[in-house]
Amino acid sequence: KRATLWMQDLLSDVDNIEFLKSALKLRGAKGTTGTQASFMQLFDNDFDKVLKLDKMIGEKMGVEGIFDVTGQTYPRKADYSVLSMLSGIAQSAFKFSTDIRLLQNMKEIEEPFEKAQVGSSAMAYKRNPMRTERISSLARFVLSLPINAAITAGTQWFERTLDDSANRRITIPQAFLAVDAILEIYLNVVDNMVVYEKVIRKHIMEELPFMATETILMEAVKVGGDRQILHEKIRVHSMEAAKRVKQEGLNNDLLDRLKGDADFAIFPF
Repeated sequence: KRATLWMQDLLSDVDNIEFLKSALKLRGAKGTTGTQASFMQLFDNDFDKVLKLDKMIGEKMGVEGIFDVTGQTYPRKADYSVLSMLSGIAQSAFKFSTDIRLLQNMKEIEEPFEKAQVGSSAMAYKRNPMRTERISSLARFVLSLPINAAITAGTQWFERTLDDSANRRITIPQAFLAVDAILEIYLNVVDNMVVYEKVIRKHIMEELPFMATETILMEAVKVGGDRQILHEKIRVHSMEAAKRVKQEGLNNDLLDRLKGDADFAIFPF
């Protein structure tokens, strides 16, 4: 199930990409200040020809949408939309990488580890999740970029000021390059992931008594038990069983505790 959540996030990103592709607009042929005055002069004030030129530019670029009106540049809010889309992909990968790192710590799943790979120069036994750590690092960088584009869009003077230029030349290419790297690493991890099913089963069995309490409660209520009383009994017994596991290192005896409780005599364990 957890993997399907990762997939669902990525499918949501695909939807966002498709929407952005359909909504993305070009500046078109608007002239230096966005008035199209030079093109009106070129075409002897034939506005239909000016509109046709706009359309031809869009078709050449593979984009249907053209802004009706612009300043010296297209509205910089468009950059924010693009970087937000890239941020969405980074968020999905970030969540995936965080989960894998946690699961590797639990020894349930591991990212690929090469035969001669060194996890630590000091601790030879270590198998650091370097790939998913790199995804997390790059994703954190991408997540910081949309606010940059938002500030650029909001601080433009009138039709446009040049303080956007140097910023955009850094921010936009780096965002695409970082997301490309993130997805390359993501694919590598997924293609070569190692799953330790026996460890997963062991962890499930250790937690199964707690996981079963919701079903026990519902079934006990069905045969006439008082939900509030039973819920409180489960809570108290669960806390005691957890204390036994954590403080004494003993097995989870929750089910035995419930079996010995008179209020659960109505439930067929």
